Amino acid sequence: MLGASGLIYAEATRGEDLASWIHAHIRMLEYFQGSPAIGVPDNLKSGVTLAHRYDPEINRTDAELAQHYGAVVIPTRVARPKDKPKAEVSVQIAQRWVLAALRHRTFFTLPDLNAAIGERIDAINERSMKVLGVSRRALFEQIDRPALRPLPRTRYELAEWVACRPNIDSHVTVEYNFYSVPYHLAGESLEARVTASTVEVFFKSRRVAAHVRLTGRGRDATQIAHMPSAHRAHAEWTPSRLIAWANQAGPATGRLVAGLLERRPHPEQGYRACLGLMRLGREHGADRLDAACARAEQLRSYRFRTVEHILTSQQDRLPLDQPPARPALTHENLRGAAYYEEMYADPAHD
Repeated sequence: MLGASGLIYAEATRGEDLASWIHAHIRMLEYFQGSPAIGVPDNLKSGVTLAHRYDPEINRTDAELAQHYGAVVIPTRVARPKDKPKAEVSVQIAQRWVLAALRHRTFFTLPDLNAAIGERIDAINERSMKVLGVSRRALFEQIDRPALRPLPRTRYELAEWVACRPNIDSHVTVEYNFYSVPYHLAGESLEARVTASTVEVFFKSRRVAAHVRLTGRGRDATQIAHMPSAHRAHAEWTPSRLIAWANQAGPATGRLVAGLLERRPHPEQGYRACLGLMRLGREHGADRLDAACARAEQLRSYRFRTVEHILTSQQDRLPLDQPPARPALTHENLRGAAYYEEMYADPAHD
């Protein structure tokens, strides 16, 4: 609601998550057709990361939303509803004139529910207040609208901030996909700003990488300039070092690692898979790892997942000239051959 006129806005959301919080505020500002200079929320986790009497920590996305609309966020003190008395009164009005009025109606979609809420809110805003003898809408046009800041040309695009750290392949992981960052940031604490269309990576508030957001899982977005092989300095990990380690586990492991690195556009993209093979060697032993790599090589599948599956299913223990057997399915609804032999041997079924 707005402080001077008391103009009310309300809507139903699917939850109290960050996306619901942000999108509700965007629609509220569009309903007001302008933005106030200061927003005074309570201490909901989606808006305030750390509640504090003197130095509250505003959620990064919420602060970015306010900045986009030329406002600042000053939350109330914890458990101090008197810090926003008009908002508390508006909640009571919404409970009596919106929730109570709609409590016997059934809605099957969220838009239908919000359409009904909007009708009730508009009626409240247009109704003349007993004490002042004027409606909230009239006061809004007279007092609040001239003071509101105009909305920017573009809507705020929801952006979530995610802490991340580059692995040895110079990529950070965001939503199960991998995005390259400059190789010299390996091991540093970074932040990724994630929107529906982009992934931007920041180091100490400075943007160091920007990518189109990928869909699906396990995909790579790599910029050549970020890769160590594109520079003179190639620090601790190199393909030759990984292949040398793999040869210690066995010749098949060495060949598989070499093939894995060769099949990537950038060798660094295969570093994580090589580290995964190291872990498998520690768990199952070098002999089993080499046998699994030999079978994966026979299948011409130079992937970590293939080796992992071979080990977990113990197919590495089979001779290479023996194809892996698929176990027969067992289920209470599968009758098997014996059932039909007995059925047709019975004269009653003739």
